[in-house]
Amino acid sequence: MGIGRLLRAARRQPVDATPVWFMRQAGRSLPEYRALREKHPMLEIARTPELAAAVSLQPVRRLGVDAAIVFADITLPLPGMGVAFELTEGVGPVIGHPVRTAADVAALRVLDPHADLPYVAETIRTLKAEVPAGVDVIGFAAAPFTLASYMVEGRGSRDFAHVKAMMLGAPDLWHAMMGTISASTVAYLRMQVEAGADAIQLFDSWVGALAPRDYAEFVQPHTRAVFAALRGTVSLIHFGTGSATLLPLMRGDGADVVSVDWRIGLGDAWSLLGPDLAIQGNLDPAALLGPWEAVRVRADEILADAAGRPGHIFNLGHGVLPSTSPDQLARLVDHVHAWRPPAW
Repeated sequence: MGIGRLLRAARRQPVDATPVWFMRQAGRSLPEYRALREKHPMLEIARTPELAAAVSLQPVRRLGVDAAIVFADITLPLPGMGVAFELTEGVGPVIGHPVRTAADVAALRVLDPHADLPYVAETIRTLKAEVPAGVDVIGFAAAPFTLASYMVEGRGSRDFAHVKAMMLGAPDLWHAMMGTISASTVAYLRMQVEAGADAIQLFDSWVGALAPRDYAEFVQPHTRAVFAALRGTVSLIHFGTGSATLLPLMRGDGADVVSVDWRIGLGDAWSLLGPDLAIQGNLDPAALLGPWEAVRVRADEILADAAGRPGHIFNLGHGVLPSTSPDQLARLVDHVHAWRPPAW
C-alpha cells in the first residue's frame, strides 16, 4: 500500500490534492460518537481498543478526511507516571495532588507504555488493519510542557502561575521533572510507531502562555529531545496554540511539519519557519459555525496563501467545536480536495 496524501505532504512531495484532517475530528460533533458516549464514559472508550478504533474511523467514513488520529487523551500517560487524575465534565483533567515539591518530582517514574498503555498500541494496530487505502494513521502525545502544566497546575489554567513559579524559582526541579516527562513521552510515542502509526503529532496546547526566552530556556531542550529520539522513524508534527511568537524557535525543534493556528497568516508563518518545513493549518474552528459561504471564503484564503507550495496540510488551528455541523465539515473536505492553484 502506497503512502497517503498526508505523508506525501509531510515529506513535501507532490500530491494530487491538498490533504485535510481536523484535530478533534472524532468527537462530540459526530452523532455516532455522541450515541456511543451515552453508553460509555470517554476514558472507557479510549481504554477499549475496539471502541477507540471505531471512534477513530468515524470521521474517515463520514467526512472523507485523509488521516485517522488514534482516539485517546493526552493525560492517559499520567497514572503510569504516578500521577492520578479524573476527567471532570466541563473542566477537563483534574489532578488531586499536583506535582510541586522536590518529593513530588522524585516520586515520578518513567512510563512503561507496554505495561501501562497497551490498549493504545492495540488501537493503532486495529486502525492500520481497517483504514481505507491512502488514509494515514496519526499517533500523538502531549508535549512535555503541556503535560507538565497539568501536573503542576492540577487542571487547565489561565495564568500558569504555579508552572512559572517553578520555572523561575526552582529551575533544577523543573528540568528534573521535564526530563522524566520527556523520557516517558519518547517511550510512549515509540510504542505507537512500533504499532504502526504513520505519523506522530506532539500537542503543545498550552505553549502560547510562554515568552520566547522562557520557551528557549525551560521547554525547548525537552521538546527537542523528544523529536531527536524519534527522528527518522515516521513523519513528525509539532502543534502549538498561540505559538506565533515562538515559530522562529520551533523551526529548529526537529519536526517535519509545524501546525499553526489562525492568529497568524499561513504565508507569514511559513516565512518564519522557512521553506524546508511542511506546515499544517490554519482555519479558525469557530468559522465553521458560520454559513458555508463564509467558510468557503476563509478556506480559499488559506489555500491561496499556501499557493500550491509543497508541504501544506489543511487543518483547523485547534479542535473541532462540539456544535459544528458534520455536514459543514464534509463539505469543507470536498472543497479542499477539489481546490487547485493555477500552477497545478
